[in-house]
Amino acid sequence: MNPLADKIRPRNLEEVVGQQHLIGPNRILNRILKSGCITNMIFYGPPGVGKTTIARIIAEKSNKRLYKLNATTASLKDIEDITKDLNTLMTSDGVILYLDEIQNFNKRQQQSLLQYMEDGSITLIASTTENPYHYIYKAILSRSTIFEFKPVTNEDIKAALKRGTAICEKEFKDIKINIDNDAYAYLSGCSNGDVRKAINALEIAIKSTMPDENAVLHIDLETAKECSQSKVINYDSDGDSHYDIISAFQKSIRGSDCDAAIHYLARLIKADDLQIICRRLLVIACEDIGMAYPQAISIVKNCVDSAMQLGFPEARFPLSEAVLVLATAPKSNSATTAIDMALSDLETKNIGDIPLHLKDAHYSGAKKMGRGVEYKFPHAYKNHYVAQQYLPDNLLGRKYYVSGDNKNERIIAEYWNKIKNN
Repeated sequence: MNPLADKIRPRNLEEVVGQQHLIGPNRILNRILKSGCITNMIFYGPPGVGKTTIARIIAEKSNKRLYKLNATTASLKDIEDITKDLNTLMTSDGVILYLDEIQNFNKRQQQSLLQYMEDGSITLIASTTENPYHYIYKAILSRSTIFEFKPVTNEDIKAALKRGTAICEKEFKDIKINIDNDAYAYLSGCSNGDVRKAINALEIAIKSTMPDENAVLHIDLETAKECSQSKVINYDSDGDSHYDIISAFQKSIRGSDCDAAIHYLARLIKADDLQIICRRLLVIACEDIGMAYPQAISIVKNCVDSAMQLGFPEARFPLSEAVLVLATAPKSNSATTAIDMALSDLETKNIGDIPLHLKDAHYSGAKKMGRGVEYKFPHAYKNHYVAQQYLPDNLLGRKYYVSGDNKNERIIAEYWNKIKNN
C-alpha cells in the first residue's frame, strides 16, 4: 500500500503547495512547462518542499523519455545504461534524466554527463539540498539554470494536510475524519517547512487512531504531538545549513540584535553543536567587540569553559549569557582591520628590514653590528613613552590601527594624543 505522501503527490503545478515564486501564474517554471522547451535545470532547496514533485511534473509533460536516478546509490554504470538507449526508437524525442541528490556524485560521475548535455541528447533535471555552487562541478553549472526552492509556509502545509485528510476519508468510505484546527496548526508548525514530514505525521495520526461509536476518527492536539517526531532543524555539520546558521548567528550578534542572536543560538543548541558555538563566541568577542570592550573575551572564555564543563542541557545557561554579553556590548572591528591590513602588506609590499635599534642585542658582538645601539628604553622616560622609529623604513607612516568611535577607544585615543603631543 502506497504511503500517503505518494498518494497526495501533485500531478500538475496547480496542486503543488508553495514555490509560487517559481510556479505561480506567469512565473518561470510555469512558463517553461507551457512552452515545452525543457532545458537543463538544478533545483536547490531543503527537503520536502516539492523539488522532486515539480521535476516529475515537468518531465512527464514533455515528450521525452524519463529516467530517474538517486545519486546516493547510482553509479557510472547506471549512466552508461541510460546512454545505451540514446538514439533508439524509445528515446527518439530525447531523454530527461532526473538526478536526485546530485551533490553525492563525484566530479568524474558529474563529468560523464557533460557530453550528452552538450549535444542535447540528455536534458538534466537535478535536485540538491546543498548549495550547488559548493558541490556541483562548474561545467554542469554553466550548462544549467539554478532554481532555489523555499521552505513551504505553515498555511500551505495546512492546505496539503487537509488534502491528505480528504484522500484518507475517501478511502475509508464510512469513516469521517475530524481533525482539530490546533492539531493541523501543530503538524504544520513542527514540520519546519517540510510538507512530506507533515504528511507522514498526519498518516501516523490517522492510522493509529480508532474511530468512535459514531464512526468519527477524531485527532486532537495531543494526538498530533504524539505522532510528530521532535522537530528537526535543517542542520548538517558538513553542509550548507551549518554555515548558514553560524553566519546568521555571528551577524545577529554583530548587529546587536539580542533576540535573533538567541534564536540562532537555540538552533545550534538543538543541533547539539557545543564545540562550534564555543569557538564562534570566542571569535566574535575579538572580531566584532574587540577594543570597544576588551574584557568581553575574558567573560566569554569563562562562559565557554563553564559550558564545556557542564555539557548540555545546562550548558545553555552560560552560552546564553555569553551571547547576550556580546550582543549588548559596544562594537569595534579595529583590531580585526589592523591585523588584516598588516597581513595584507606582508603579501603585497616589500616590507624591508627591521630597524637596527630594534633587533636583538642580547649576545656578544651585537653592538659591533650596530644592533640595539640607538634603542631608547621607554620606561626610562616620562609617562613611559619616547618617540622613536618602530616600523621598517619601507613602511614608515603606515597606519594599521584606527581607533573605533566608542567610549573605550576614545578614552585610549585621548590619552595617547595627550602623551605623544606633549
